[in-house]
Amino acid sequence: MFIMNNNCVNKLLKSQDKNTKLYTDTWTKDRTYYSIGCYNSKKWVANIVPSELLQREIKQAVESIVTLSESNIFYQNFPDVIDTPNYGDNWGRLANYIELNNRAIAQMDYDRTCCGILSCIKLLPAIPPSAKSWANCIIISQIFPNIFGDSYNKGAFEENSIYGIKLNAGYSDNIISYKIADKISPEEQLRAFNDLAHFRGIKTGFRTVVSADQIKISYPDKEDESFNWSNDSHVELYINESVKLMNLGFEAMFIDSAKHIGGYDCEHYTGVGSLPEYNQMQYILHEIRARSGKTTISFAGEKSSDDFERYRLMGLNAGTDFITGDDFNAVKELSERLKYNRVYAPGVEIENDNYEGGISYEQRLNRINTALFAFYQASDKLPSFMQTNDIFPLRYDTNTHHIMMTNPSYSQDGTPESHWENLFAKDDGRFYNHKVAELFAHALCL
Repeated sequence: MFIMNNNCVNKLLKSQDKNTKLYTDTWTKDRTYYSIGCYNSKKWVANIVPSELLQREIKQAVESIVTLSESNIFYQNFPDVIDTPNYGDNWGRLANYIELNNRAIAQMDYDRTCCGILSCIKLLPAIPPSAKSWANCIIISQIFPNIFGDSYNKGAFEENSIYGIKLNAGYSDNIISYKIADKISPEEQLRAFNDLAHFRGIKTGFRTVVSADQIKISYPDKEDESFNWSNDSHVELYINESVKLMNLGFEAMFIDSAKHIGGYDCEHYTGVGSLPEYNQMQYILHEIRARSGKTTISFAGEKSSDDFERYRLMGLNAGTDFITGDDFNAVKELSERLKYNRVYAPGVEIENDNYEGGISYEQRLNRINTALFAFYQASDKLPSFMQTNDIFPLRYDTNTHHIMMTNPSYSQDGTPESHWENLFAKDDGRFYNHKVAELFAHALCL
């Protein structure tokens, strides 16, 4: 039976041949932004481009995270016990969900991809922490192996979709560092990420799919099997794989195509294969909460925002694609209208995973401003949904959906450093990141 080390962060440091004693990170202190209105307790780094963080060592990332301690206590040794930020059982009803494409920011050596969870750890200092009244939650795009070429990057227009997953096959080679798996297991790598995020005051979750033909069941002694919602053993596996992740510290699940579960509005369904029945999904979400023993799990559904009561009763806490942040007053009035709905609410969308371009920096900043401030009371805020691109703008010839559907390396010399350097916008991306930080600075003490 797998037994997890209590302090997975220390185990991660040792896997890098580093000692566990930590020191204040001057690089971080020189780039720290502070919340306005609550004694500068909430801190993060900004006015950066991601490559500056992604090229740092893991120990530097951990020291950066500890330097940003909200308590202003510097821990020379990372604590053994880290609790998730406590925003109550229904925290997901108000949260800002920020999706990080951990495959896109992974380490790309020529045609191979790995270590995406380590890249997420390195980016944690640049994610704004949660506010006084609501949580920020990172959703990582990939966690299970994908069925189109896991661990390989391909040409810029060759399909390598993140939307097709394998269950019963462990975790993606794109995400885990298997070179150090003899020193720190895949589960412990995920746990280390979650502990570091929680230390930062940030919730975490993962994206999953429910379209049957986008899921395969893997076996060690026979060919992969197509997923079938009518097969009870498949449903059990789906539940248990999700529970394993919740037990590693995740507390949110973003469900692709959730709107169409139970055959709802399927004339606009773009997934591939059958979907679970409505009552079946109620059972699945209930069982994930019950078997993990966590009442705090948030389920967010893609486009699940037409019939609010339908999705609340399904077990969801938030849904996308009901309203954008373009009209501040419309969002403010929607927040007021729904203020008594404390379990479920539709979310403000800045950008979704299907975004293929066309939103200017100014429009994006306006939407973020709306998501963070369009309410009469902070306790009535609507949830919001952002992508990597909304915090760290991508280069001009790619977009969010493109890097979900493909896995190109933008390296000019085959090295991961060059990929990180060229994946994102440069000087204008840095200035945009600064402007986003200014908005969060005014929001985090609400």
